[in-house]
Amino acid sequence: MNLLEIFLFTVNAILPLILLILLGYFLKKVGILSKEFLTKGNKVVFRVCLPTLLFCNITNLESIREIPLNAVLFALAVIALLVFIGYLSTFVTRDEKQKGVMMQCVFRSNFALIGIPLAEMIGGSQGVTIAAILSAITIPIYNVLAVIVLNAFLEEKGNRSASKQLKEIAKNPLIIGVVLGLIALTLKQLLAGSPILDTLGRLSFIETTLNYISRTATPLALLVLGGQFEFSSVKGYRKQIVVATLARTIIAPLLGVFGAYLLMACHVTHFEPAAIAAFIALFGTPVAVSSAIMADEMNNDGQLAAQLVVWTSLISILTLFVFIFVSRMIGIL
Repeated sequence: MNLLEIFLFTVNAILPLILLILLGYFLKKVGILSKEFLTKGNKVVFRVCLPTLLFCNITNLESIREIPLNAVLFALAVIALLVFIGYLSTFVTRDEKQKGVMMQCVFRSNFALIGIPLAEMIGGSQGVTIAAILSAITIPIYNVLAVIVLNAFLEEKGNRSASKQLKEIAKNPLIIGVVLGLIALTLKQLLAGSPILDTLGRLSFIETTLNYISRTATPLALLVLGGQFEFSSVKGYRKQIVVATLARTIIAPLLGVFGAYLLMACHVTHFEPAAIAAFIALFGTPVAVSSAIMADEMNNDGQLAAQLVVWTSLISILTLFVFIFVSRMIGIL
């Protein structure tokens, strides 16, 4: 494969996402997307569309046995390392309300919103299958860790109670979508060949409705993300933004993508190109949009969290291009 083909492959993977974000930003600027619409749209994406997308991705699996154990264990190991790096990043600030925000930025990617469609674009149907499997495991972990770290540095003791953390975790729409998807997948396997499953299969309007909702998740979320971009003053946040953004957009994908490459080069394990596509999507995407909402609701520095969403999204346009291009060039993608 020549450089032009690699370049076109990378452009075709990244540009659709960028153009939708830019469209959202443009529509906000010309007044078509109002602040109220963006606020409501964000809630619709977070509480309805994304959970439905995750539910559909998981239930579309043939069997739980499809889960590639080596890819899952590797992903969990990298996330654990990123949590530690995130903790180290907090030493650049003394503000307790910023520490949890920075930690969250380092380990928590926008896997559900940008990562899954990106995995499909660069890894095809196998890429999105592995991405769906990883989402079933990593998204609950991301949300549990986010609740913990956003509480960890606060002085208010009430915010640290175990019951409050468990309630936050249990109420998270993304976790609910994943859990319901796993339950539905399990029931599908247990009822295979039974009249009940056959009857449900004939009620195709349910599956069609869910698929319609899930298909709106990516375009609507990217439009809302673009509309929410605010290039406000970063004075007082420069160190925090630089450190957290570099960790999220460079260190995380280096560990996730080229860490996998080194394991293969040393013959420790083997990852299919679809798994590499999923790793790029999991570790190379910007911090989750929902991270800013969660930080603000949990009495952390919501303004810093919003700035990190903006800057990691902008920088990741370049870094994702580089990681996809290089991965394709060295033959692992």
